[in-house]
Amino acid sequence: MLRLLAGLTRKFFPTILAAALAACGQVDTTTNPGTDPSAVPPSITTQPTPQSVQEGEAATFAVEAAGSSPLTYQWQRDGAAIAGATGASLVVTPAVSDSGAMYSVIVSNSVGTVQSEAARLTVMPAAAAPTIVTQPANQTVTASQTASFTVTANGTAPLSYQWQKNGAPIAGATSATYTTPTTTTADNGALFAVVVQNAAGSVTSVNAVLTVNAANGGVSPTITVHPADKTVQAGQSASFTVTATGTQPLSYQWRKNGSVIPGAGAPSYTTPPATSADSGATFSAVVSNQVGQATSRAALLTVTIAPTAPSITTQPGDQRVASGQTATFTVVATGTAPLTYLWSRNGTPISGATAASYTTGTLTTADSGSTFSVVVSNSIGKATSRYAVLTVTGTSAQGTDIVTFKYNAARTGLNANETRLTTTNVNPNTFGLKHFLSTDGKVDGQPLYLSALNVGGATHNVVFATTENDSVYAFDADSGTQLWKASLVPSGETPSDTRSCDEVTPMIGITSTPVIDRSAGAHGAIYVIAMTVAGTTYHHRLHALDVTTGAEIGTPTDIKPTFNAASGQITFDPAQYTERSGLLLLNHTIYTAWTSHCDHQFYTGWIVAFSQSTLQQSAVLNVAPNSGGVGPAIWMSGGGLAADSSGYVYLITANGAFETTLDSNGFPNMQDYGNSFLKLSTAGGGLSVSDYFTLFNTADETSQDWDLGSGGIMLLPDLTDSGGTVRHLAVGAGKDGNLYVVNRDSMGRYNAASNNIWQQLTGALGNIGSSGNQGGIWGTPAYFNGHVYYGPRNDFLRSFTISSAKLSTPASSASTNGFLYPGTSPSVSANGTSQAIVWAHQNGSTATLHAYDANNLATELYSSATAPNGRDQYGAGNKFIVPVVADGHVFVGATNGVAVYGLLN
Repeated sequence: MLRLLAGLTRKFFPTILAAALAACGQVDTTTNPGTDPSAVPPSITTQPTPQSVQEGEAATFAVEAAGSSPLTYQWQRDGAAIAGATGASLVVTPAVSDSGAMYSVIVSNSVGTVQSEAARLTVMPAAAAPTIVTQPANQTVTASQTASFTVTANGTAPLSYQWQKNGAPIAGATSATYTTPTTTTADNGALFAVVVQNAAGSVTSVNAVLTVNAANGGVSPTITVHPADKTVQAGQSASFTVTATGTQPLSYQWRKNGSVIPGAGAPSYTTPPATSADSGATFSAVVSNQVGQATSRAALLTVTIAPTAPSITTQPGDQRVASGQTATFTVVATGTAPLTYLWSRNGTPISGATAASYTTGTLTTADSGSTFSVVVSNSIGKATSRYAVLTVTGTSAQGTDIVTFKYNAARTGLNANETRLTTTNVNPNTFGLKHFLSTDGKVDGQPLYLSALNVGGATHNVVFATTENDSVYAFDADSGTQLWKASLVPSGETPSDTRSCDEVTPMIGITSTPVIDRSAGAHGAIYVIAMTVAGTTYHHRLHALDVTTGAEIGTPTDIKPTFNAASGQITFDPAQYTERSGLLLLNHTIYTAWTSHCDHQFYTGWIVAFSQSTLQQSAVLNVAPNSGGVGPAIWMSGGGLAADSSGYVYLITANGAFETTLDSNGFPNMQDYGNSFLKLSTAGGGLSVSDYFTLFNTADETSQDWDLGSGGIMLLPDLTDSGGTVRHLAVGAGKDGNLYVVNRDSMGRYNAASNNIWQQLTGALGNIGSSGNQGGIWGTPAYFNGHVYYGPRNDFLRSFTISSAKLSTPASSASTNGFLYPGTSPSVSANGTSQAIVWAHQNGSTATLHAYDANNLATELYSSATAPNGRDQYGAGNKFIVPVVADGHVFVGATNGVAVYGLLN
C-alpha cells in the first residue's frame, strides 16, 4: 500500500504542482521535446495593473516578461481569448457596460507558458455638465426677515455653487441653498442667481426676484410688467412702458444706459426720434414709493436704417505720382448695404475694379491726365463720383513711405521700390550701422517711415518709433536727430506692469505696430494703442498724433467694448489684454486685435474697429464669446491683421475653444474659433465671420499648446493654377511646424477627418516634436516674385518657390545659419523684380542683422556679426523684430532704440 501511494505521488505531483503554479501566475515547467535545454521558460516581471477610465477614454493594460525569445502573447477577457490581441500591451476603448471585466495575458515560448494575474477594468460614465432641474424661485419677505433661495441641479459630482446678487458673487454663498442676511427695504427688487459648476462645465440659473415689504404694513413696489425690447427705424421714436404694484403713490424715473433721463417720470417713456447712434442703448425704469424701490429690466433699443440709395461722402481725390509708381483712388459712400462699386478710367469700366479703392498698375508719363471715377450702387439706386485726375511726373520728389506693418495690408513684407541697396553694395565693406536712435524703452512695434516730410519748416526723412514706456518718437533718419517725442501716459498713470507674464517685459506700453495716414488731419496722423495703469485700474487708449509735431489730434478713446454671448453680455477687461497685432487701416476704419497675458484666464478673442475720423468704436467682434474665458486670443507674434482689395479682413487665432458641433452653415454652433484662419466681412461697417478654416485636430493641438496663431497671416498676390484659374490664397503657420495654404474664396472650414484646404506642407517648418524645443513658427513670413520666406525657431531661413499656385516642397533654398527663438520674421527689398535682398533679424544677447540673396538664401551678403571690430553691433535684441527698408535705410528695433543701417559712403 505504501509503495503504491509513493508511486502515485511520483507520477501525478509534478503535474498538480505545475497547474497550481500556472494559476498563480507562475511558469508551466513542462518542456517540449527537442527544445534547447538551456532555454529559459517565460516569467512575468511586471503584472498588468487595474485600469479606471471614463466612458470613451482608452484603457491600456501592459505586461513585462522575461525568458528565451521569441515570446508570444495572448490577451484574455474574462478568461476568453481576444482575437488579434497578441502584443505586450492591450488598448481598449470601453463602454460603461464593460466595467468589471477582467483582463489577463498568457505569455509563451518554446519552453512553456505563464499566465498573468487578472486586472480589473473600471469604467465610469463620462462627466456630464450641470443642468438645473429646479430654478430658484422669487421670494417675498417683510423687512428684517431673511429670504432663502434654493436650486436643484444634476450633473457629475462634485457640483460647486456660487450665488450672485445683482450679478456680483456673494462671498461664502457656495451651497445649493442661500439665505440672505436680515433684509431691508433697500434690498427690494434685488436679483439672485447661482452658477453651478463641475469639471465638465457650468450653468447659470435664472434670476430670482426678492421683494421686501416694509414692516409697517406698506408694500414696496413690485414690477409686474417689464419694458420690452423695441426695434424702430432711424427717425422714429420708441415707447417703453413699465407696470408696477405697491403702496401708492408710485413715482417713476427712466434711465438710458443707466443714466437718468431728465423729465422722464411717467409709467411710459417715448424717446426722441432715434438715430443709428442710439442702436444698442438700454432703457430701464426705477419705481419708488415711501417704502422702497424696484428697478426694471433693461430693454434694448435697436435702430434700423431705412433703405437708402448710395450717397458719396468722400470723393476720390486727384493723385500725383512719379513714373514707375502706382496710384490709389478711394471713395467713401453711405447707403443700404450691400454697396457695389465699379471704377472707370476715362469713362471706360475697369475689369475687376469692384472695391471701394482702386490701385492702378505701374504708371508711365503716358498715363498722365487720365481720369478715374466710380459708380456706387445698391438695390435702391446708384451714385457716380467726381472725375479724379491722375498726374504722372517723370521723377520722384518723394521717396518710399512705410506706413503699416510689413509695408502693406497683405503683410507681404516686400518693398519693391528700393533703388539704393543692391546685392552688390550690401556687404561688410560698404554697408553697416549708421546711427543708433536711443529711446526710453523697448521698441517692440515695427518702425515706420515717411519721406520728405515737412517738420518745423524743413524737409526730413522721418522714422517713427514707439516704446513699451508709452512714448512715440520721430527722428531724422539721415542725421539721427530727434525731431519730437510724445508721452502717452496721462497724469497719475504709468505704463502697465507685466501682469505676471513674461511675454512683454519689463513693462507694457505700446506693443503693436502703429499705422500712419499721410493724408489725415492737417499734416498726417499716426494711430497708436497705449496701455497704462492708475493704481489697479488699467487702460488701453487709441491715440491719433500729428506726424509733424506729436500733438494729439482729437481726444484719445478709452477702449472697453462689450459683446453679447449666449450667457449674457461680456465686457472687455483692460487688465487682461494687450494689443500686440499690427494695426490695420482700411476704408477709414482702424482695426485692432487683442491677446491675453500668457494664458491667464479670463480671456476671449476681441477684434475692435474704430472710426479713423472720430476714434470712436464702430464695430466689435468676439471670436470666443462662449469659451468660458479660455480663448482663443490673437497673438500672431506681432503680425498685423491683413486685408484684401474687397475689404475682407484676415487673421489667425491661437489655442482655445472650438465647437466641433456645427450649425446648418458649417460654422461652430457657439461661435468659438480656436486654431483658425478667419475671414471677416466688414460690410455695412460691421464685423462678422464670413468664412474660416480650423485644424481637424484642433483639440489635440490645443491640449499640447501648439498654437496655430503663434505665426502671422500673409495674403499672396493673385496666382494662376495649372488649369488657368486665378486663385486668391493666404499662408500661415504655427507651432506644429506645418505650413498651411488656404483658398480665401473657400477656406475649408472644419472637417473632423482631415484639413480640407488648398495645400498643406506637413513638417516643412520643422516639427516641434515631443521635446517641445525644435521648429515651429513664432513670427511672420514674407513674399517676393514667386517665393515665400519663413524663419522657423531653431532652424534655417527657408524659401518656398510657387508654381501653378502651389508651394514647392521641400524648400528651394535655405540659409546656412540657423535662428534661435523665436526664429526670424523676414522682409524683402527689391527694385521691381531685381536686386532682391531678404533681411532677417537674430534675437539674442547680441542681436544680428543678416542679408541674403533672395534668389538663393545660401548666399549671405552681409551679417552685422562679421563686420570688423564689432562696428555694426547695437546690443541685445528682442522678439518679433522685422527689419524694414526704405530709401537706402534699414531700420531694426532694439531693447532701447532703433538701429539704422545703410551705405557707409
